[in-house]
Amino acid sequence: MNAHEFEQQLKADGFQEIERQNLDPRPGKGRHRHHFEIRGLVISGTFVVKQTGEPVAYRSGQVFSVAEGELHDEWIEADGAHVLIGRKFSETSA
Repeated sequence: MNAHEFEQQLKADGFQEIERQNLDPRPGKGRHRHHFEIRGLVISGTFVVKQTGEPVAYRSGQVFSVAEGELHDEWIEADGAHVLIGRKFSETSA
């Protein structure tokens, strides 16, 4: 899936905030939660998400998602990452 198709799918699925991010390598933020659902497409680089179990490394062309309120950690590998992300806020968190 290319970035344009992914952005159109985010809009169709009700994601309210959509943006591209260029992320420098960094360690995890620590386990945390968001008050929104997040879905992202890795355009380049490596974006790692650890929800339950082992961390999953997402690379170019792969989609990651984290449900609203789900405890997780995320970090950026040495090659950095360019991602297109969407945030979807529930009616209770808006």
